[in-house]
Amino acid sequence: MTDDPAARSLSIVLPAFNEAARLEPALDELFGYLRRRDGRGRAGLPGPASLPAAIEILVVDDGSTDRTAELVRARSEFGVHEGAPLLSLLSVAHVGKGAAVRAGMLAATGDLIVFADADMATPPDQIPLLVQALANHDLALGSRIQPDGSDMRRSQPGYRRVLGRIFHGLASAWAVGPVEDTQCGFKGFTRPASRDLFARQEITSIVFDVELIYLARRRGYRIAIVPIQWSDRRGSRMRTRPGLAIRVLWDLFRIPLIHRRVGRLAPVDERPSP
Repeated sequence: MTDDPAARSLSIVLPAFNEAARLEPALDELFGYLRRRDGRGRAGLPGPASLPAAIEILVVDDGSTDRTAELVRARSEFGVHEGAPLLSLLSVAHVGKGAAVRAGMLAATGDLIVFADADMATPPDQIPLLVQALANHDLALGSRIQPDGSDMRRSQPGYRRVLGRIFHGLASAWAVGPVEDTQCGFKGFTRPASRDLFARQEITSIVFDVELIYLARRRGYRIAIVPIQWSDRRGSRMRTRPGLAIRVLWDLFRIPLIHRRVGRLAPVDERPSP
């Protein structure tokens, strides 16, 4: 892959289910950052000028019943490009976050494709970190665990942290191996890897991240773990209940079973050019 940002394009996929209250300030933050094309990043971070010249923001309206879709269409950036980031909307039936992300990733047109949470829990200035990693990797997985071992998730409620540790233990032993933060909602892919993995994805629940990582490891993709900044944005509609716990365990259990026939790709130097 070329190292020249201007020779590439970037898609940013934002799945959104009833996000009218949080989406508008998040889009303001994202577009404000992307428009500072000559700006520098925070200390130690690449700035927005390091991003590809052509940028697409694709909001996937996951069957919202509020004003999410209307809010996106009303933005001045909607459907406008001419050198500026392009904002577009994809509406899908509400099946689950995994299904919404899959639809957006398969519809995205960029050479590099990033998906992020619609509330910008990971700030936009972290996007160049994934883009840099994708120069030499097929996947770049944002991780809330920092190089010094500290964990950005410490701000979450105690019960969420406990459940997260249990989930990670099961996911690590059964599917993803050493990847410590499977559920970070900030991941980047080259277009060939995205097309391959999301076309194979079958899990539509929140466990879809584990499925993608399992598939990527089984296919032999080059994976970068990228420590990123993150804050716990209150307002999540995910509620811990017995039905969700059963769904999560069932989806986790069946990932290796439904993909047992998936084989490895050819070595990197033998793959056709994208």
